[in-house]
Amino acid sequence: MDKINQRIATELNVAPKQVAAAVELLGEGATVPFIARYRKEKTGGLDDTQLRKLEERLGYLRELEDRRALVLKTIDGLGKLTPELTRSINGAETKIELEDIYAPLKPKRRTKAQAAREAGLEPLSEALLSNPALDPEAEAAKFVDSEKGIADTKAALEGARHILIERIAETPTVVGSLREWMWSDGELKSVVRKGKNEEGAKFSDYFEFGQRIKDIPSHRALAMLRGLNEGVLALELDIPHEAGKTHPAEGRIKNAFGIADRGRPADAWLGDTVHRAWADKLHGSLQSGLLARMKEKADAEAIGVFSRNLKDLLLAAPAGPRATMGLDPGIRTGVKVAVVDTTGKVVATTTIYPHEPRRDWNGSLATLAALCKQHRVDIISVGNGTGGRETDKLVAELMAKMPELKLTKAMVSEAGASVYSASELAAKEFPDLDVSLRGAVSIARRLQDPLAELVKIEPKAIGVGQYQHDVDQGGLARSLDGVVEDCVNSVGVDVNTASVPLLSRVSGLNQTLASNIVAFRDENGAFKSRVALKKVPRLGAKAFEQAAGFLRIMDGKNPLDGSAVHPEAYEVVEKIAAATGRPLKSIIGDKPFLKSLKPAQFADEAFGIPTVTDILAELEKPGRDPRPEFKTATFADGVDSIGDLKPGMQLEGVVTNVAAFGAFVDIGVHQDGLVHISEMADRFIKDPHEVVKAGDVVKVRVKEVDVARKRIALTMKSGAIDIGAGQQAARPSASAPRSSAPPPRQAAQSAGESALAAALRKAQEKGR
Repeated sequence: MDKINQRIATELNVAPKQVAAAVELLGEGATVPFIARYRKEKTGGLDDTQLRKLEERLGYLRELEDRRALVLKTIDGLGKLTPELTRSINGAETKIELEDIYAPLKPKRRTKAQAAREAGLEPLSEALLSNPALDPEAEAAKFVDSEKGIADTKAALEGARHILIERIAETPTVVGSLREWMWSDGELKSVVRKGKNEEGAKFSDYFEFGQRIKDIPSHRALAMLRGLNEGVLALELDIPHEAGKTHPAEGRIKNAFGIADRGRPADAWLGDTVHRAWADKLHGSLQSGLLARMKEKADAEAIGVFSRNLKDLLLAAPAGPRATMGLDPGIRTGVKVAVVDTTGKVVATTTIYPHEPRRDWNGSLATLAALCKQHRVDIISVGNGTGGRETDKLVAELMAKMPELKLTKAMVSEAGASVYSASELAAKEFPDLDVSLRGAVSIARRLQDPLAELVKIEPKAIGVGQYQHDVDQGGLARSLDGVVEDCVNSVGVDVNTASVPLLSRVSGLNQTLASNIVAFRDENGAFKSRVALKKVPRLGAKAFEQAAGFLRIMDGKNPLDGSAVHPEAYEVVEKIAAATGRPLKSIIGDKPFLKSLKPAQFADEAFGIPTVTDILAELEKPGRDPRPEFKTATFADGVDSIGDLKPGMQLEGVVTNVAAFGAFVDIGVHQDGLVHISEMADRFIKDPHEVVKAGDVVKVRVKEVDVARKRIALTMKSGAIDIGAGQQAARPSASAPRSSAPPPRQAAQSAGESALAAALRKAQEKGR
């Protein structure tokens, strides 16, 4: 363990004792959020990012050590373990390096080389390699033996060649050197397979493409591999060299084995052997291994991007406890409507048909107006799927005609709503509600509190990644689960209102304990204190220690129960109160007073300066929500589809996804536009996250539109846009006059207003 801890410490650039402390805590069952927040003294202040990396590397290095022990045991059992081999195995720093060393000794199925050895041909291969001055035919004649299956000199030389080829292909230093050289200088080329041009049109960028493999970005690598897997592309990795000339890899192999063409009798035979070793054995195996390495690297980058986007989405600004209407748009199937109150409870559902084929625009307006009035709706959440922009127009018209309702609207991502609607969880939550209406409920709630609603959905179904179905699914799940856990615990959870899915993500809790908490709450009423949680069945001391600091009791008996101060540290606050002669309640929120205190004055062996500093910061604003203030984007009138876009238009949109190469922005035309990394700022940036994150409201300009391929190029840079010949820049939409209702609806405007008035009268009467 000391060896592992030292290596991790070096990689993270921290002290070995910090790593050792974290490893010990993880071994005791502590979670990353708990260690990061409440065990800073022990770990020297390692944060959640460092701890996640530590946890990941710990798993890899432990697997490496287990494999190392097995390899040593196996080779020892074969009676082939030498001191030199032991040193090599113990010095291997990666799984690949270890397997290279093990390859020559690894028990394997019978090969042509093994058969040749059994026939006694190994001395022939050794003789020709060590002394090329020997005549291959003459030497081979000494080994002809029909009883051993060696009919002639040709068979003898072929057997000797198989032995030498296997030796070359299993020499760790040679294989390792060639592998790193190919990774550094090798070019990966892709070409379209015959007859696949039309079927594989989406891969057209890679029909004739080449780039150094180590420089290929994650999204490009995953696209090329998907094209390969779908049978559209053929890939070949090789070192650039002149056609018809000896491959440079063969020169490296010859140098490693002291082979050279000096006109000696065996030189040509040895050269041909090296050629076959490279062409038939090494090139293919190295290409496969390096494509796997490229995928592993691409997976890690893609998972990192996905995880960061998910974190930004989960920590997006909540609209808060406001009566909300959720609209799940649809054209022919209608728009599903759900109203939830300030606590998220469903109070009304219905379906309206403002679009084709019914076109009941005014009736839909009347229905929405009545529901808004009856339930005092404050904000309307519109899903961004098919029919989203048309439905957004409907809401805009409602707001214009009924300003007294004081409505706000926002478009939200529908990603994962259908997955939630059809889930077992949704069926339990809304057993009597149609599946289609459950989606509208989710759309409403995710505006109130994105975190509380999105934890009900499998993280990868939320759709903020790139090629998420192509990457390592186990690694993706672990990373995303860690993100969800970190986000939930950074915000904290109101134990008296939280759902089972939300509680199950709290440090120290699981599905069973979360269900027990909710069942206990339903039976006994709201928890009055954190200590009362100890009465929940199966919630033991360890689970309480891990979870208590992240669970909030709002307006409870002890004001500290609504803060992030852990119960184990309440005595520190009591010490502060006693030392300053002030009641506990008067200390909380008194920022000038708290700023005047010195943490060192109240620190001791149990609670050091980092913990006391955190406590004082928390007392300034107990239970603070780290998420930003809620704001919405306004989509431009008259820009409803990709065909409405013109180069030069200035629009407002919401960042839906951030990739390594740029950011995707929803500008309200059913197709996200891409702001390439080179178009994100007037300065050079290496990472799009330097400028934006998922959920940000941004201003963009249209740079280029490809309607046929459904591609929209946007820019966030200032300055003139280079518009192609024959195209004229449109006036910025922000300065364009806002259009009235579409002509077909103008004739029915007065009728619509009458319908609204009638609907409102009915709602008022019902309210009485």
